[in-house]
Amino acid sequence: MTFSFDVQHTEGRARAGLFRTPRGAVETPVFMPVGTLASVKALDPDDLRAMHAQIILANAYHLHLRPGDDIVRRLGGVHRFAAWDGPILTDSGGFQVFSLASLNSVSEDGVSFKSHIDGSPRHFTPESVMRIETNLGADVIMQFDHVIPGQSEHAASKDASERSLRWLARCRAEFDRLHAAEGAPVQTLFPIVQGGIHADLRREAARAIAGAGAWDGFAIGGLSVGEEKPAMYEMLEVCDDAIPRDRPRYLMGVGFPEDLVEGVARGVDLFDCVAPTRMGRNGAAFTSDGRLNLRNARFREDAGPLEEGCACAACRRFSRAYIRHLVTADEILGLRLLSLHNVHFLIALMRRAREAIRAGTFDGWSRDWLLRYHSKAD
Repeated sequence: MTFSFDVQHTEGRARAGLFRTPRGAVETPVFMPVGTLASVKALDPDDLRAMHAQIILANAYHLHLRPGDDIVRRLGGVHRFAAWDGPILTDSGGFQVFSLASLNSVSEDGVSFKSHIDGSPRHFTPESVMRIETNLGADVIMQFDHVIPGQSEHAASKDASERSLRWLARCRAEFDRLHAAEGAPVQTLFPIVQGGIHADLRREAARAIAGAGAWDGFAIGGLSVGEEKPAMYEMLEVCDDAIPRDRPRYLMGVGFPEDLVEGVARGVDLFDCVAPTRMGRNGAAFTSDGRLNLRNARFREDAGPLEEGCACAACRRFSRAYIRHLVTADEILGLRLLSLHNVHFLIALMRRAREAIRAGTFDGWSRDWLLRYHSKAD
């Protein structure tokens, strides 16, 4: 079965669609929980299925370092390894290498860096990353790209974007070579549109990628890496105009509630971020009334759920007071419950966005939702 995408409803730039993969169809817009090490932190696959997660992420960089992508391949690939039978997307490691800026050096060939685990020297090239992601066997794999800070000057952004385009050609050639072999996993390769906060570079990258061949989807990278949010939203509008409309658009590494709603309004279909589990581990909960800090003493005797009407297991069973008690006592259950709620919240938020687009009410729904969220934050 091939990959395909149907835009079923639109309202302004917002779209509701269906992204078909060999392991099932994904309704968009959608939030994809991040399982960096083939595990969404504190949650297991049954938790994810219960909250109607459709697709999850894993990370090539981290799984290459441990346990090793060759081990994952020998154990049947990342789906079997993680006991998740739905679609999986792997990030190539470009962002992780960027985050280790003090430990890496970039050349035209690739990136040399030191492992953050043991300091051992490593070298990623577009070709080696394709081999790693093929070993892992995810359904959607990402090109290796050159990520730089979002607010970088035009010259630096141009250099990184053009290098990413050259690396994409090498990724595509190696991907095609690997997948011509018998027994190769069924996968699709997504290119990444770079260009920083410079509209001309974003347009040039999108044009060059679209002209380089057929793609089953496009990713938008290099945002939410230090630039101001209005600049990110502007670049999303530029990309919406520049990227073919009959393919899904994946905004990489963006996952705070307000950014999801703003992204959908600008034509984005897929999102991912570690924010919901990271915030949960730090005692914070997402709600429609803004973010709550459960360490705040005002929740000490609050008998209500984290979010009224939320169907997640944490809200159905436990009070804010109890979860606050767990968090302040450093009980691991508190961090798990907050992580569970936060991931559920973003999945449900995107489900409501889909429903609003289908009903033709997204513009009013999103405006009201954002007004409430920003006006009542803790």
